[in-house]
Amino acid sequence: MLRCIQLAKNGLGTTYPNPLVGSVLVHNKKVIGEGWHRKAGQPHAEVLAIASVGDKSILTKSTIYVNLEPCSHFGKTPPCADLIISKGIKKVVIGTTDPNPKVAGRGIKKLLDAGCDVVVGVLEKECADLNKRFFTFQQKQRPFIILKWAQTTDGFIAPLTKNEQQPVWITNTYARQISHKLRAEAQGILVGTQTVVDDNPSLTTRDWYGPSPTRLIIDRTLRSDGHSAVYDGSTPTYIFTEAESKDSENCEFIKIDFSNAVARQISEIAYLKGLQSIIIEGGAKTIATFVAENCWDEAYIFEGPKKFQKGIKAPELQGALLSVQNIGSDTLFHYKNQTI
Repeated sequence: MLRCIQLAKNGLGTTYPNPLVGSVLVHNKKVIGEGWHRKAGQPHAEVLAIASVGDKSILTKSTIYVNLEPCSHFGKTPPCADLIISKGIKKVVIGTTDPNPKVAGRGIKKLLDAGCDVVVGVLEKECADLNKRFFTFQQKQRPFIILKWAQTTDGFIAPLTKNEQQPVWITNTYARQISHKLRAEAQGILVGTQTVVDDNPSLTTRDWYGPSPTRLIIDRTLRSDGHSAVYDGSTPTYIFTEAESKDSENCEFIKIDFSNAVARQISEIAYLKGLQSIIIEGGAKTIATFVAENCWDEAYIFEGPKKFQKGIKAPELQGALLSVQNIGSDTLFHYKNQTI
């Protein structure tokens, strides 16, 4: 099952809206086939694992392992449960059930009804954590929300004005690569007006291989310049505002009520747009909004060796520390919200 999880991770950032799935076939305690789901519409992990087996005659005496319950419905591909049954595989070991209402135990039932020996719950916690974005989206009807920011050792996220320090780099090149890796793994990226005005970010994935996330911008009165990089039409972009404006190429303006739970409104809309995960990159006020509404799941805080002495304070966060990683001269703190 650990190998299933390892294989499944290869699809992080490319399988949406599908979950991460890896599969392994074992015969006489030897691995005879492997597969992992690469992209929506392409073969599922079980299909690839079975196809990789040279001698199909031994499938009837083999065990198939998969971290997520095999699908039982026709989507872009046929049901994996049907394939397993048709190949005569009698032993199926599953990490966790699928929370998708289209599956939700039906795959397991189909296998049991066909006479398969089914074991469920092997490394269940690890398998659920692997698909935390997918599970959150299916079970809580909202995106999995990740906070991310860089801060100095004396606790500042930025100087008081950009004129005090140009450019304002707190972290090193390697930390920025990891930041772009996080972007590639998320379906959406969100910033506030001030970040767009001050930094004119493109919010794309450049320092890591992978797709650029959908851009989400909070701009209450549309202070940002229409010529800013986020309006270039290269990536789907949603602007949350209370002002009237006409949609442009690949850019949609969405009106929300700024007097009431902004973070949760955005989360609800993002869910309806099909975004399974969002990374919140700033600035301090925007991040504080999500923290205040307890609308976050994990946080990545990069701390560089610089000191500003004064400036904009980094957000305050209460969470369980999952890990601490040294990245050259920088340190990366990874937190989890345990209150939701």
